Parts: sequence; structure tokens; C-alpha cells
Amino acid sequence: MALAFEKQLRVFCDTEYETLHKVILCEPKYMKIKEVINETQKQYKNENIDSELATRQHTEFIKSLQQQGVEVILIPPSQQYPEQVFTRDIGFTIGSTLFVAEMANDIRLGEEKVLKQILQEKEILFQDLTKGVIEGGDVIINKNTVYIGISSRTNGKAVEQMKKILPDHEIIPIPFDEKYLHLDCVFNILSPNEALYFPEALDQNTIDFLKTRFQLIEVSEDEQFTLGTNVLSIGEKRVFSLPINKNVNKKLKTLGYNVIEVDISEIIKSGGSFRCCTLPILRGKK
Repeated sequence: MALAFEKQLRVFCDTEYETLHKVILCEPKYMKIKEVINETQKQYKNENIDSELATRQHTEFIKSLQQQGVEVILIPPSQQYPEQVFTRDIGFTIGSTLFVAEMANDIRLGEEKVLKQILQEKEILFQDLTKGVIEGGDVIINKNTVYIGISSRTNGKAVEQMKKILPDHEIIPIPFDEKYLHLDCVFNILSPNEALYFPEALDQNTIDFLKTRFQLIEVSEDEQFTLGTNVLSIGEKRVFSLPINKNVNKKLKTLGYNVIEVDISEIIKSGGSFRCCTLPILRGKK
């Protein structure tokens, strides 16, 4: 019994912005647009992905994380899974539970098996989600509140399941324009009272509601396309962001954030950036 309790303590996360200690990534060794599954990929389907360049950029990202004191656990890449770099989607941590997601798109089915194998090897407990479909890019947490995007990848059935699993949390469904794939592509919490958002993807009622909880920092259409919203906070107002998103970075610096610029421009051609590429399993106090 004591051993099981110790295993449970190995994961914890209840915000998007407290100090990140441990995270799961997967190098994009076999990354390519095999089947167009989002709007961004449509723009690059002919050009496709230079997997060697993407891997070099990803390696620099890993080095930068490690320089910031973050422990990186790597999932082995597989030719079967061209989208595997986006580890956030296959799982998410809420409190002391690591949830393994139920993937919505056929091309991504099976990625969760590789994740579960790694978790078992590391003796990290997890909970399978099997009712409805849900992906981690649609799950954003802020203490006892969980925002869940309703998209083509996450449905209402999964939201109801999360309400039953997390009765002490406030579960808030957030509708948005599905062409933007995941909620974290249009909304991302940076601190207890600040968040990035792309207003064109959200209805006015949703925006008005979010304004009651956060100072909303607007991302332009151009910088939404280059995933300016999809930054990664690692604690102490440190944020990973793309160099190309100059306006977002300027706004963050004005608000006192330390913006760590790393170029993963080849990876974002497939529709995900820093948050999509990371599955935090330990944040806050160790």
C-alpha cells in the first residue's frame, strides 16, 4: 500500500504556470503530413515536413528545457505515428492523476499505447479515459478549475466523464471554432490572472465570461496561424515562445515575462507548438 502511494506522488499538476519539473516529449524523427487532419497542415501538405530539421529544432528545445532545470522523459518515436511529437494530446495531468487520453483521429490511435508502456516502465500510475473522446490540447487547468474545449477532438461525453471523475473541480466546457483544432491554439493560461486568446475563434459570451477571470492578451490572426497562443509556461514567469511571434513576445515582456525564444518553426507546420509538444507530469512544489 505504501508503494502505491509513493508512485502516486510522482505526478502532480494543478496549473499551467507553476514551476515545471518533469515533462514527457517525443522527438519528431518520423514526423510528416501523412493525412491532413487540421487547417495548418492544409497549407503545408505539398511542402510537407523536413523531419531532420524538425528533429534538430526539437533537440534544441530539449536542451533549453534542461538548461531551465526541467527533466525531460522521452517517448521512443515510431514510424507508425507521424503526429507523435505532440505528446500533450495523448495525456494530461490533473492533481496527482495522469490521464491517458482517448484519441479522436484514426491516424493517432496507438500513440497512447506507447505512452502507457513508458509510464509502466517508470512506475507512474495513470488512469485510462475510455468514455467519449478527449485530447490534452483541449484541457487547460487553473487550480480547481478545468477548462475543456469542445472540438472535433473532444466531445461532451468526455466532459461528463471528467465531471464524475473530478467532483471537487469546476469543469467548464469552452466552445470554439473547430477549425483551430484544440483549445490551446486559441486560449492559454499564463498566470492566475493572465491568459492569451484569439478572439475570432470564440463567441462573445465566452469572451465575456473569460474576461471576468483573466486579463486577456489578444493574439492576432497572423500570429495565431504561427501558434502564438500555444506557448509553454515553465514557472517564475518564464515562457517558451517562437521568435517569429514578435507581437506576442513584446506583450509578454511588457508584462514582465522572461520570454525564451526557440525556433521550432518546422514542427508548427503540422499544427502544434510548445504546449502541444509537452506533457507535464510534475509542476509546482516537489
